[in-house]
Amino acid sequence: MKRRDFLTTTAVGAGALALSGCHRADKEGGLGTVHINRGKKITLKLATSWPAHFPIMGTGVDTFAKRCAELSGGTLEIKVFAKNILVPAMQVFDACSASQIDAFHSGVYYWKGKNPAFSIFGGMPLGMLSEEMITWFKFGGGYELWRELYGKFNLYPLIGGTTGPQMGGWFKKEINSLADLKGLKMRIPGLGGEVMKKLGVNPVLLPAGEIYTALERGTIDATEWVGPALDSMMGFAKAAPYYYTGWHEPGSILELTFNKARWEKLSSEHRAIITAVSEEMSATMLQEFRYQNAKALQQLPKQVQIKSFPPEFFAAAKKALEEVLQEQSAQSADFRRVLKSYNDFYALNKPWDDISTRHLLEIRN
Repeated sequence: MKRRDFLTTTAVGAGALALSGCHRADKEGGLGTVHINRGKKITLKLATSWPAHFPIMGTGVDTFAKRCAELSGGTLEIKVFAKNILVPAMQVFDACSASQIDAFHSGVYYWKGKNPAFSIFGGMPLGMLSEEMITWFKFGGGYELWRELYGKFNLYPLIGGTTGPQMGGWFKKEINSLADLKGLKMRIPGLGGEVMKKLGVNPVLLPAGEIYTALERGTIDATEWVGPALDSMMGFAKAAPYYYTGWHEPGSILELTFNKARWEKLSSEHRAIITAVSEEMSATMLQEFRYQNAKALQQLPKQVQIKSFPPEFFAAAKKALEEVLQEQSAQSADFRRVLKSYNDFYALNKPWDDISTRHLLEIRN
């Protein structure tokens, strides 16, 4: 090879390595330090509906941002802003839709006023668990519907974590019958709130930072939040000693949603990194919730009484849920389409779940 050809080939090869990244072999012949140059650095502003560094949900987003920076070689910076810093907790959807922020982390069911179908993406009372919900999104058509409907608001959603089964809430007084629910003011969002409304409860939507004060002062009589780990940190046991087992959020889905126009301008590599890290965050969040809830359950104050709603409650809740679903389906074609997709996957999955997970849990216990 001529010297001129050699120099040209070498320059082209070096340029390719600079663009695509290069690997340095370690002493054992494997891959060592990875040096990456992915071009121009970009910064995205992400607002959450949680206080700064809020355990599990908030810290999960903090870790997400860190991992995106690591895997992009520093070219993808995501600045996380806690609630009320850039945007109030319950206005992140609108701010992202209007391109005031690039992304947000929140709960899907908060936006049912935008489209009632959004409630289903957040989870169904007495419905599918987290693993089932994620499977529906990824393989059963849930993601396609979610992205179609969010696209109308200039948004592109990703699953941003899941809590696993949630507890049914903290009550100031014991619930022994359906009559005890009449007139209660309870912080409870989504379809669970619609069901409780049918049972005589006045559902209230409050962000995290306002719940304890409202419960302590009697502005509300009961609240659900998540589970023992986060509920204990919120101090609910001081104001309401009756802690009820869950039914309304068996697999609550959180969202990591981007401004659609901004998302489409990202490089394919940055989009791939964000997508991969969002899945990593979702898996880790579910695992951390399970671990921390298991520990916190053993440390609940002695005055806490763990209760289950009376049998008549569940019969009434199932009937009320069916009424809610029928009413919402009659009023919204989007709700009807999403519910059909959800139910189709549920029907496909249930026979297998009955002879696998359900059967195993029954014989294990």
